[in-house]
Amino acid sequence: MSNAAMAVQVLPQEKDTAKLLKIVDAAIAEIDASGLSYEVGSFETTIEGNLDELIALIPAIQKACVAAGAEMLSNYIKLSYAPEKHLLTTDEKLHKYRKSN
Repeated sequence: MSNAAMAVQVLPQEKDTAKLLKIVDAAIAEIDASGLSYEVGSFETTIEGNLDELIALIPAIQKACVAAGAEMLSNYIKLSYAPEKHLLTTDEKLHKYRKSN
């Protein structure tokens, strides 16, 4: 069971849209490779896991972005941690708002 959730917004300082998207895609690929549960949104990606796994993912995302060509980037990171009680999952928070298609 996950005890933490983290939202990460990767903001490359890049004017070329194609290069910017390549960098963001590299960040998402790094998150995917972690094996953690995640959901990509239009502004940020939410990841669920254990606190130590999420914290370790932060520098891995940075390095993946640099390897993809980022010369400079900013991140906004939100972290929620509940070591002793149930932490609501993304699905639990959003299921009533999602349309079934």
